[in-house]
Amino acid sequence: MAPPSHSPRPRRFGASILPVLIPFALLVLVAVSVGSWLQFTERNANETVRTVGSRAVDRVDVEATVQSVDAAARELVLRVRVTPRGTLGEEEGTAPVADLSLQTSVATLSDLAFEAHERLAPKDVQVAITGGSISDYPFDTYETDIEFWALMGGKQVPVRMLFSNNATLFSISAAPPPSGQEAVVELRLSRSGSLLAFAVFMMVVMWALAGSVLIGAWYLTTSGEGVVWPALSWMAATLFALAAFRNTAPGTPPIGCVLDWFAFLWAETIIALCLIAVVVTGVRTALRAALRSGDTPITP
Repeated sequence: MAPPSHSPRPRRFGASILPVLIPFALLVLVAVSVGSWLQFTERNANETVRTVGSRAVDRVDVEATVQSVDAAARELVLRVRVTPRGTLGEEEGTAPVADLSLQTSVATLSDLAFEAHERLAPKDVQVAITGGSISDYPFDTYETDIEFWALMGGKQVPVRMLFSNNATLFSISAAPPPSGQEAVVELRLSRSGSLLAFAVFMMVVMWALAGSVLIGAWYLTTSGEGVVWPALSWMAATLFALAAFRNTAPGTPPIGCVLDWFAFLWAETIIALCLIAVVVTGVRTALRAALRSGDTPITP
């Protein structure tokens, strides 16, 4: 009498997927923690207000906030809000007691003038930036300086400047003068950490896609499978999708920047050559197979 056969025990689905879910959950936790710390650090840096200039009771406060940076035009937009303090202002600093002229540095493209007893409204001024080149994107850096001094009723009055940055695509460091009594700061502008991380990620993805297409092309050209239309569709879609992906880079970088020469142009070239090689090899393989079988190949 044959011994009874034991049926195999069913595999537990939860036990098999658990070794995958636990490392994935840990990876997500670490990524979110690092991302939260980087975002918090960058936000605090943008919200930091740097104060330079006179601390006299009777002074003019100038709140200067960078609203945007146009690297292609080599200028930034600075929003200026003026508040006279002490005996220089009336109605809690909303209007000057006399005609107020706010003069700026050479890099600033215009001076500001306010009439006596008129309500002060924020104004935007353009500031030229120097150094660097947008073709170095995303590693381009620029420099400029911002300075304010005020004349009220024809006499110079103390000025205090409160500088902050509201341009999310740029990180700005401000260096005040050694004396600290002048309303002037030297600015150094560079791409923000989030933009830099995204641009580097884009370059890594471009090379990864090019490598994937290259491996696929090597397999198709050495396996002798003829023309594989799904593979050709995938390669052609990758070729055009990569161009659309490149255009999503923040800050609208021009053609020929570092992003292109480090990754995009080479990735596009590799994918295009692989696509051509797969088509030529596949057609030759199909023609040889048709000749061996004695059939007349059908041309599309």
